Amino acid sequence: MPNLTIGKLAKQTEVTIETIRHYQRIGLLTEPAKPEGGYRVYSTDAIARIRFIKRAQQAGFTLKEIATLLSLDGAHCADVRQLAEQKCQQIDQQIRDLTALRQVLESLVNDCQQTAPAAHCAILDAFSDDDASPTSNFK
Repeated sequence: MPNLTIGKLAKQTEVTIETIRHYQRIGLLTEPAKPEGGYRVYSTDAIARIRFIKRAQQAGFTLKEIATLLSLDGAHCADVRQLAEQKCQQIDQQIRDLTALRQVLESLVNDCQQTAPAAHCAILDAFSDDDASPTSNFK
């Protein structure tokens, strides 16, 4: 693929030019040298690298975690597995937190349905009440 400029790279990988520049700034992608009077030309390896980054993000990894994955390479499978296991644990915790939040909101909605139409909104009252926090179950 000749003359793979940043614009063409962005189009090939379905990311923005700013995303590519961001990846370069944080060290996930190497910025090619700029020839005098010309444009930087990227190798096809850059396409694979960006696609790896995007897939890892879709799996829930942060850019910092992706940098670690890239530094480990395939030779450290046990380390990669450990990072994936930790990510699974984080996701499980997020699910528990979201489930608890949903229960709190369901309770507020139920309280709202039980109040008379002319009365104050139970949900807004719960958010305004200094004595009770609707998310106190999280602490």
